[in-house]
Amino acid sequence: MTTVPIATEAFCWSCHAPHVGGHFCAACGKIQPLPRGADYFAFFGLPQKLWIDCAQLEQLFHQLSWKLHPDNFVCASEYERELSLERSSQLNDAYRALRDPIARVEYLLASGGMREEGAARQQAPPELLEEVFELNESLDDLRTARSRSLGTDGGKTAALKQRLEAEEKKFEAKLGEVDEELKRIAGEWDAALDAGADEAKRKALMARMNDVLNRRRYIRNLVANVQKELAEA
Repeated sequence: MTTVPIATEAFCWSCHAPHVGGHFCAACGKIQPLPRGADYFAFFGLPQKLWIDCAQLEQLFHQLSWKLHPDNFVCASEYERELSLERSSQLNDAYRALRDPIARVEYLLASGGMREEGAARQQAPPELLEEVFELNESLDDLRTARSRSLGTDGGKTAALKQRLEAEEKKFEAKLGEVDEELKRIAGEWDAALDAGADEAKRKALMARMNDVLNRRRYIRNLVANVQKELAEA
């Protein structure tokens, strides 16, 4: 992730007028480093909400792309040229992170220190243990058939593939359910921000979203693994 430049004082580095945020000084128009603690939402002048008008985001992206482009700073000072290059790179990173709903949640959690990944993420969700076990059995059966050169047994191979395809569809449906759950919690997050929720409330919502994202990644990996095995069968 690109490092965001930090402003140590709330004044323009060039004319020393008060500067409360934004990419340019309101008094002299010089490009500015971002304020302390600014994130990708602030980059676009948006609150940390998870519902974003994608058309508005795209419009802001194109406007800033034009304003921050290094070609506009060819005759500027070296410091301004460096800020322009950094800011243009940050703009692309910010747009990629915020335009996709899942990436947006992941970024919010990461920026809040709540995106935890690792060994726990690889464990099957308790409510799916039985179904994951059955899926792994089906995968093992297909691999065994392939290793024993039973692929010529069209009937058996077709039956194994049909069983896996059915289980793949079942887990794809669960992925859709997880996405809906994440969408509901994201709505709760936005409502909490509107209500001025305290840090404890926000952290609790972040923890819930982190759990859902971990479950989502596990299921998505299962589906991808099944698709890979079916393609090789």
